[in-house]
This record gives sequence, structure tokens and C-alpha cells, in this order.
Amino acid sequence: MLSCSSLLWSGALLLGLWAQQAWAADDFQHHGYEEMVRALFSVQSQCPYITRIYSIGRSVEGRHLYVLEFSDNPGIHEALEPEFKYVGNMHGNEVLGRELLIYLCKFLCEEYIAGNQRITSLIHNTRIHILPSMNPDGYEVAARQGPEFNGYLVGRGNSRDVDLNRNFPDLNGLMYYYEKNNGKNHHLPLPDKWELQVEPETLAVIKWMQNYNFVLSANLHGGAVVANYPFDKSREARIRGKPTYSATPDDKIFKKLAKVYSYAHSWMHKGWNCGDYFEEGITNGANWYSLSKGMQDFNYLYTNCFEITLELSCDKFPPASALAREWLANREALVSYLEQVHHGIKGMVYDENNNPVSNAEISVAGVNHDITTGADGDYFRLLLPGTYAVTASAPGYQPSTSTVTVGPAEAIQLHFYLKPAPKGTNLNVRGYQGKKNLTAKVPPANLGPR
Repeated sequence: MLSCSSLLWSGALLLGLWAQQAWAADDFQHHGYEEMVRALFSVQSQCPYITRIYSIGRSVEGRHLYVLEFSDNPGIHEALEPEFKYVGNMHGNEVLGRELLIYLCKFLCEEYIAGNQRITSLIHNTRIHILPSMNPDGYEVAARQGPEFNGYLVGRGNSRDVDLNRNFPDLNGLMYYYEKNNGKNHHLPLPDKWELQVEPETLAVIKWMQNYNFVLSANLHGGAVVANYPFDKSREARIRGKPTYSATPDDKIFKKLAKVYSYAHSWMHKGWNCGDYFEEGITNGANWYSLSKGMQDFNYLYTNCFEITLELSCDKFPPASALAREWLANREALVSYLEQVHHGIKGMVYDENNNPVSNAEISVAGVNHDITTGADGDYFRLLLPGTYAVTASAPGYQPSTSTVTVGPAEAIQLHFYLKPAPKGTNLNVRGYQGKKNLTAKVPPANLGPR
């Protein structure tokens, strides 16, 4: 019978990812907060020229929410280089994602040093942000119980027992209203005094989203094995007791993103896992069960970022002996999903003097969801292969439309040069009704895996 390390080595050869030697079995252990921090700083010390550690804030109990960044220019946004993020351990007792992201950090560093061309290309052309634990306080509660005795909800919330995936401002109701009234379809406004309504961990993540123009993201959970995509919140009430599918305007793209992870995972795509069946290992969130105030929908409705939720293990707190197998099952999927940030179109929006235009809107005909340019005037729009009419617009400028054909390979560059609008011209593309968010009755919280 092959040893654990032999299995890892064999799998690595098949995937063509591993450049040096397999990790020893004792590398796969659970990391408490102090051990996690040491592991991240160890990677940064080993790869100082391509990594940076920064904190996006603190938990209720004062623990830092550390992010490890990978880039050929850490700390700098390079124009036309997309920003990507992974978030783990949002629910403190769902620990596999936390461990996988620690291993991913180590893996990226070691493979870069070893000259792995695939990993080197990713790091040179992507700014990668990895937050292994969004809920370090909850983790410590769950870890005191341990894998053998951990309850389904022990440590799920933060130290105030608040579920962080039910704690983001609810923008879905406003979005669904705007859909019927030709309102704004992106970057929806936050409610008044929203900062006072969210937990410190949630606040830190929202501020993080405001400071970085993320393009693609995944949120790692446990309790099922499936790639879940938005919307999580249903548009309509349950029909005959059954949940209803709630598609985004980018439903086809989200399905494709979910399938990329599912099929690169060792068994997620097979469908039958944890006593549940999900065809091809993917599901629309609302079609599974409706969830309000989740991070996944918030990303899509408030930022340029497309995020899916990855449920990665039946056991929320698997024993250390299972971690090596889980890493091997997820390693290729984590890398393949990250690579999806380089699909679709990207480009710059300039004015008549070749100055970049920030916050310009990029619209795709037939897709009722716009994105915006970042501070440097660059944009990134995930699209499936096909031919599209794309329009760039900004206040004070005439809109510019171009036709582009997107292929299956890396993103096509499409730049726009906007001319000033004639004086007195009203070029508002969309109506926008009101500043405040809409309120609705809050349904009972559903405490499923997500």
C-alpha cells in the first residue's frame, strides 16, 4: 500500500504541477491562530520578492485578519493586471478552506522558486490575495472542541455568535426592484449607517473590497461538496415548498466558473456527495436554499467582483489525517479557478488627452450588469467566448461602442478613447431612483452549510 506522501507525489506527477518533492505527511496539520500567522510569515520570508503580508483589520477579540499577497510587484496595482482573492474560514468551524489556503500559499512560493512556468506566469500576471481566515475567533472556539466533538454550529459565528455570511448589507431586494424599473444594475448604494450594522470582520472585508478592484473571488466553506454560484437570495417566494432558481445576468459565466472548479476537483463533479446530489457538482444558491445578506451576492452587487462559494468537505472540521487527501483533491482546482481571472476582455479607458478615466462604466449588450474602471482607468470583464458589443461611458463624455470577439484563451484587450460631450448634453445612460436601500421583512435565518 502506498504511503500518504507517495500518493501525493504520484498525483502531482499526473497533474504536472509539482516541480520538486512532495510534502511530508506531518506537513498537514491544523493551524491555530499563532501557527497560521507563523506559516504565512514563513512563506513571506521564503519568497520575499513576490509576497507581502498585510492586515485588513481585526476580529472582535483583536486578532488580525492577515492577507498574503502574491505578485511580481507586491503592494502595487499594475494596470491591466487583474486582482484575485480567496477567502477561507468565514464560518469558524468550517476549517478545511483555511488549511487549503495556507497550503496554497506554501505551494505557490515553492513552485515559483522551483521555476514552475504555470505558477510563475500566474504570479507575474495576477495580483493574488489570500485571506486564510476571516473568522479567527470562531475558529478558536471550534478548535477547542476538536474534530471529534465539534458540533454543527460550535464556532460557526464570530465571538459574538454572529454568522458572518448573514451579515453583509442586503442589496438583493434593491437589485430585484431595479430590474423591474430600469434602475442601476451594479455598484448599488449601501444603506445609511451600514458601518454600525455589521461586525468588525465584515466591515474589514467590505473596506478591503473598496480598496482593491477585485475581478474574481471564491469563498471556501464546508458541510457539503459543491460549487455554489449566485444569486443566493431568491427573487420569489418558494413555489409549492420548493426553492426557486435565481439567476444573475451573468448566469452562464457563473455556471462555467463553478464547473471549472468542480471538474478540476477529484470528486466534486460526480454529483453524489455527503448524501446530496448536485448535477455536475454545481448549484445555484437560491435553488439550493435562499440566503440573505451573504458575501457572494454582495460582491456581485456592490463591486466588480464575481464570487462563488465552494463547499469543500462533508466534515466541517476534518481530522488532520484527512488533510493531505483533501489538498490533493483541491490543489488543481484552486489553480485552475484562479486562472479564470484572465478570460474575457480587459482594457483601458482614456480621455481625448490619453489620461485614464476612472469609474467609467463598461456595458455589454444583452447583459444587464455593468462593471467600472478602476482608479488607473483599467477594466476587466469576464465573458464567455463569443462576439459582443461593448460600450464605455462616463459623465461628461460621449459613449463609445466597439465590437469584440472573445476566444477561449486569455483576455482580449479592448481600449476606449472617449470624446467630450457637447455642452448641455444629457448622457445619463440609466435612471437611478433614490439613494436609500429598500427594506423588507427578514426571513428566519437558514443555517445550512453556507
